[in-house]
Amino acid sequence: MAKKRNVLLTAAAPYGAKNDLNPTLIDVARVAGVSPITVSRALHRPDIVSKSTREKVLAAVQETGYVSNLLAGGLASNKSRLVAIFLPTIANSIFADTVQSLMDRLTDAGYQTLLGLTGYSAQQEEKLLDAVLGRRPDGIVLTGTLHTESTRLRLAKSGIPVVEAWDLSEQPIDMLVGFSHEAVGQATARHLIGKGYKRFSVVSISDPRGLRRCNSLLAELKLHGLDSVPLEILTPPSTLETGREGLRNLLNNGGAPDVVVCSSDTIAQGVLAEAASRGLRVPEDLAVMGFGDLSSAAQVFPALSSVRVDGKRIGDQVAQALLHRFKNPGSAHPVRVDTGFSIIDRQST
Repeated sequence: MAKKRNVLLTAAAPYGAKNDLNPTLIDVARVAGVSPITVSRALHRPDIVSKSTREKVLAAVQETGYVSNLLAGGLASNKSRLVAIFLPTIANSIFADTVQSLMDRLTDAGYQTLLGLTGYSAQQEEKLLDAVLGRRPDGIVLTGTLHTESTRLRLAKSGIPVVEAWDLSEQPIDMLVGFSHEAVGQATARHLIGKGYKRFSVVSISDPRGLRRCNSLLAELKLHGLDSVPLEILTPPSTLETGREGLRNLLNNGGAPDVVVCSSDTIAQGVLAEAASRGLRVPEDLAVMGFGDLSSAAQVFPALSSVRVDGKRIGDQVAQALLHRFKNPGSAHPVRVDTGFSIIDRQST
């Protein structure tokens, strides 16, 4: 039988303290002021309890960060051998190297993976967690560090190893593997200014990380006296048509940029296509800068300049962090890996 963990709670210890991991059904009952059986009924058979009682129980669940364990008693080890991976989208391949590397490493170690799509929405991520947490995955991988407060609370209290990937943060939930989007924006601005470009414009989707790169680029440009930058912020996901629409809007609104900075290579390739359809020469009339350095970036014409992120390394490091934690559950060693990035200069700039 699996050993039960006893959680010692005192009146003086606020929820959120380090010793409040894995809050139990009894903890929820105490906060709600009802019996444990009432909590169980409210969560699993809500039709047999009153509305006011269910509301009290749900409020207590929110306060304590309680997660119902659907595997309790089902397995001797209480291990699911499952890792949940949350991605913004699979509409383009920018995350492909990371996911492939991560899944390969986990599969070799005997773990299965479950993919969930958040659509770049912290609220959708929270809903997915509601579905996943009760199945008690052994680990969770999140893309980025932007989450709702409820998500952060529940993950912090769940005791499940969590890796936030593709980003850096001063306040990670647990483990962190990624790079600075702010540094990407700054470096991109400096690189293009160094090549003599002065009339900048941006085409981006409303991805939180893409917008952070954009804001950092704008801030750096302002330091160099370039503070009038037309922006086109479009609805996800990144597609070629989104890129074409972005450049159309810029030019139809009277913009005359000499360089367009894009939030992804897919967007940039759409910009290249729209430029070609208008008879604009790249880079003589219009330079184009992407992000992600997809395998297609070097093959389009003209070859696309981009920011290379080592997606495979990110996947390897995420897998390594999780597998180490699985083998050493008591390890308090912080995992903070900055995988960096590099600017790849090709014909489009």
